[in-house]
Amino acid sequence: MSAGAIVAIALGVLVVLAAVLVITSARRADTRSATGYLSRETRKRDRSQLPVKETVSVAPTGAEVERLASEVARPGQSLEKAAPVEVAPYVPIDPDQLGFTRRQFMNRTMVSLMLVSLGGFGASVVAFLWPGSAGGFGSVISLGKLDDILASIEGSDGFYYVPEGRAWITHYPPEALPKAKKVYDDRVLPGMEAGIVALYQKCVHLGCRVPACLTSQWFECPCHGSQYNQVGEKRGGPAPRGLDRFPVKLSGQQVSIDTGNIVLGPPIGTNTTGQEAEGPHCVSGGEGKH
Repeated sequence: MSAGAIVAIALGVLVVLAAVLVITSARRADTRSATGYLSRETRKRDRSQLPVKETVSVAPTGAEVERLASEVARPGQSLEKAAPVEVAPYVPIDPDQLGFTRRQFMNRTMVSLMLVSLGGFGASVVAFLWPGSAGGFGSVISLGKLDDILASIEGSDGFYYVPEGRAWITHYPPEALPKAKKVYDDRVLPGMEAGIVALYQKCVHLGCRVPACLTSQWFECPCHGSQYNQVGEKRGGPAPRGLDRFPVKLSGQQVSIDTGNIVLGPPIGTNTTGQEAEGPHCVSGGEGKH
């Protein structure tokens, strides 16, 4: 499981726990406000008072009502019985509606807004960390035919940029392959054997986007002066290693790169191609420091 997936799961669990805590607190507040409590002084004062006898009036029964009516009726006149009336069914009152106060309304509104905010934040984090499934960075990107890619590198002065993959595609010399097989991961060797490397555009020092310097034929970071040769091996500056790279996959002549699988760059001191700067540097201050 990747680190991004672990972070996404952890954030999801935190969001659920926070929602449960907020709902429980709000429910307790609603229950306390609806039930109410008497203070100690009130209970003491009630106990000190003598009970007052109340006269409870009892409603007369139906038989008593008929008897009284018969007594006041004229002699020989009978009472007309009232038509039977259908009794409406009893519908119990919803306790939430019966005890719904302004405080409960405000509490529930705030809880709902907080849950919506937490849900939106959690969804955005998961969407950001989730690898793309329909192309773009984080997925497998097709570059086309190998011959066309080599022609694009040649036509771009040695540096072919793929924006949807945030990757630089450069040429790898075949004579350097014996050294490369001793240093590089098996995931990137197939691309080198085909004559290309796919380099992540981000500087491994502090994450700046590294441009190509056409005069020196190196990559030179404008932020802090880190320098890499044309195949991404560290040549100067504060970078702790070479440029990270993507696995290159070949299916016949069709080439693709897996931008969801980043391979760490080679360690400091790796120089399989022996390429030196071919002209003036675009960024000063890092050259010559290995």
